[in-house]
Parts: sequence; C-alpha cells; structure tokens
Amino acid sequence: MRQITGGDALFLYTDKQSRHQHISILYCYDQSTVRGGTLRFKTILEHMEQRLGASPIYRQRLVQVPLNLDYPYWINDPDFDLEYHVRHIALPQPGDWRQLCIQVSRLHSRPLDMTRPVWEMYVIEGLNKIDFLPAGSFAVLTKIHHTALDGVAAAELTMGIHDLEPYPQQSRRTVRWRSQPEPRPAELLARALVNNTRSTFRTGSTLGRKLLQAATTPRSQEQQAQDKSPTPVTRFNRPISPHRVWDAVRFDLDDFRLVKSAVSGATINDVVLTVCGGAMRQYLASKRELPEISLTSMVPVSVRTTQERGAGGNKVHLTRARLMTQEADPLKRLSLVRDEMTKLKALNAVGARDLVDMQEQLPAPTLLLAGRAVAASRGPGRAYRASHNMVVTNVPGPQHKLYFCGARLAMFTGLAVITDDMGISHAVTSYDGCLVIAPLSDREMMPDPAYYAQCLQEAFHELKQAVVTAGKTGSRTRRITKAARGPARAKGVNRPKSAAGAGRGKAAPRATTRRSKAR
Repeated sequence: MRQITGGDALFLYTDKQSRHQHISILYCYDQSTVRGGTLRFKTILEHMEQRLGASPIYRQRLVQVPLNLDYPYWINDPDFDLEYHVRHIALPQPGDWRQLCIQVSRLHSRPLDMTRPVWEMYVIEGLNKIDFLPAGSFAVLTKIHHTALDGVAAAELTMGIHDLEPYPQQSRRTVRWRSQPEPRPAELLARALVNNTRSTFRTGSTLGRKLLQAATTPRSQEQQAQDKSPTPVTRFNRPISPHRVWDAVRFDLDDFRLVKSAVSGATINDVVLTVCGGAMRQYLASKRELPEISLTSMVPVSVRTTQERGAGGNKVHLTRARLMTQEADPLKRLSLVRDEMTKLKALNAVGARDLVDMQEQLPAPTLLLAGRAVAASRGPGRAYRASHNMVVTNVPGPQHKLYFCGARLAMFTGLAVITDDMGISHAVTSYDGCLVIAPLSDREMMPDPAYYAQCLQEAFHELKQAVVTAGKTGSRTRRITKAARGPARAKGVNRPKSAAGAGRGKAAPRATTRRSKAR
C-alpha cells in the first residue's frame, strides 16, 4: 500500500464532471514489420500481460480515506481484469486522419472509472488512408489519470511497453504480483491522525523558513514585471464543455534545430512556443479576435530528479510565459520568446523544487480546500487560471525506432488537460526525428480544429521562411532553403486553407519537403 503525494492528489481534487484530469497518449503503428503481416488482438493482450510490471499503476487502484482526512492510497487491485482495460475498436472506412481525430476526441472526452486502476487502452484498427502510414495500420490510445503520472513519467511508460527491435531475443522478466485487501476505514483514519500531526509540524517548520527567506529576499524588477504583466481575454478563457476536439501536426525535428540555430541561445522549446503563438495569432486574427497585447501560456517544467525516474507521480513546476503574439515578424518573435524563457529560467532556478516539495507536505484537508479554490468558478482560482490563455507542454521522446509486438512505432503524440478559462492545450512530443504538436480544445471554443492544425503548419512555414530570408543559418542555409522556397504545395508544405474549407480534415501531413499523399 502506497500513499499518493500532495502534488498527485491535487489532480484528483480538481477532477470535475466536464474537467476530467486525465491525459492520453496516441501511438500509430506500421504492422508491415509483424511476422505474417498482421497483428492479432490476442497477441496484444498477451504482450500487455507480460509488461504489467513496467509500472505499478497498471494494477493499482485508489482507496479514499473517509472524509478526505488524508491522501488516498494505491493498492494492488484484487479484482484486476486486463480485458476491461484493453479494448478493441475499428475506424469507419475509409479510415482517414479526420476519422481518427474524431474517434480520439470522443474517447478522450469520457471519464475514467476511478474505482478501478486509472487507465484504459484502446486498440484502433482500420487506419487505411493516412498519408504517413501504409494501409492496414493501427493505433493504440492509452488514457491515464494525471494523478498517476506526469508527462515525463508517461514517456517512461512508453519505453516500458516497447522494444528496441521487432522481436528481442531476451524477453523481460515478469514481475511477481499479488493482490492486496482494501484497508478498513478504522486503519485509514488512524493513519490519517498520525500523518496529519506529522505533516503539520513538518509543514510549519518548512513553511516558516521559506516565508522568512521570501520576505528577506528582495524581488527583482523582472519578477515584479512578470507578476503584473496583463493577460488578454480570448474565446478560450471561459468555462469548457465536456466535449473535446483534437488534431496533430508532424514536423521534421531537424527543421526545428535549423530554425533555433538562427537565434543565438534559442532552444527547440523556444521554437515550439513561437510556432504555437504564431498559430494562435493567425487563428484569432481570422476570427477578428486577435488581442493587441501578448497571449500567455502555462508551461509545465519537470523538476524530477534522477533518483525519481520510474517512480511515476507528478514532479512539475508551472511557469507563465508570454508568447509575444503582438509581434508580427516571426523571427523577431522567436528572439523575444528566447529572452522571455531565459528570464523565466533565471527567476525559477531557485525555489521551483521548494514549491513542489512544500505542496507535497501540506496536510490533505488543507490541499483539498486549495484544490477546490483552484477549481472554483470565481475568486483567486479563476483569477489564476485566467492569467493564462493556453498550455504548451513539451516532452522529448527517444530518437530511435521502437516496436510494439513487432509493429514499428511510426508516431506517438499526446492529449494534455484543458480546464475552465484555459480551453486549449498543446502536447508536444518528439520521436525518431519527428516532432509533433497536438492541440486539444473544447468543441464549442474551436469548431474547426483542422484549420487550427493548418495554422500551426503555416506558422512554422513563415518562421522557416523568415530564417531563410535573413540568411541566418550559415552553412546550413542551403538545406533549409530547399524546404522553404517555391510554391508550398510543390514542396509538400501544406498551406492553410480558408476557415470554411478547413473542417474537412486531411491526414496530418509532415511539414517537410515530402509531398503529401492525402487526397
């Protein structure tokens, strides 16, 4: 029996009817590498049964303490049923990208059963008309509650169910497992009394020391300016519905590396933020809703230590970054974003881990009240949410090929969380030379997700073209120029259509020099 931390519990306390706190991972597979050319669902079940030991979350469910007087516990579920969690569905034909996006959106919109282990896996067959996959491909969508893990832990989970070659000669050892009886309420209440007494003294000592340190440390002008920077109100800053829309855009990771090299000190994450800001700028401008001041984004930053790898849970500090959307020039915007992120890293270098540790030391009743305040429709919780227009979370993945039951992993991406007053999020992943930006939003706030996906493509194309025009990539200019010059369609870079035609939803093309095969 293992107790969850305060940081994990916060996702549980803020889970509401239309604001489900689960994340999803979508894997797309080419099964031409499978022996015989076809993978059976039974083989996937057998594979997952062998890999349940990759993480304890697969077999564990939550047990609540009476009256929420203490944080819940993970116990090995005595009624665990693998076939409940691993499910098999098919896309309607012709099985194109638009149909996959709709199916993924619907599955992600549904809540998890919190009385069971907090995950579900959907094997989706019938991917027959997607430009970067051969006919007969399949996908796997895995939903996991945020209480169980953050983005970094989810990436570690990916490695746990995949192999470095189609059929490794040495199979992984099966981890021994036994069920646990659910503890009695009296035992949980006794533990709560001890834990709350201990955490009260520990929190009082730690909090007093940190408050004294904060009070005696003068805040810089940059910190004060960051706290006071205004956030505009957009269509995404209002309560969300239970319905979701999702899409994903694939890019060549080398192109992002080339673009970042044009601005000294810039990172790939800076380029990602610039592209997301540029896409949002174009999308809102098409609706005549572009604010004059910069949009802001919540940017989760992992503070997980080396010793904490593989432990699951959440070790994340949340920062607030301006996306400089008031700047029309994409290259200037990248420079401004680089300056913004450099400043934020310096401001958060001291204290980010302390904030996470202090949150985990708070007594459960205190954090429960804090969670309710954060999720409230008015007051300081709403003010905090409304200080952000979106979320951009970047989780780098492995840059080598992975295999699942012999099938080659062609792409993996994610679906992050949205909540009231932050109605759009961007999950950014990278794998095997490909970077994917996957926006998730509310169906009523973004009725045309395919158009926004094309805005992301156009934002990167404009940034890449600006780099070429400025000639800032030195000896590498020739390579990036080849991808950026000439008619966009002739080189396979899909330019956005008008908003009216965007909802038809072509297969998510890779914004590279390859010609799209979408019809």
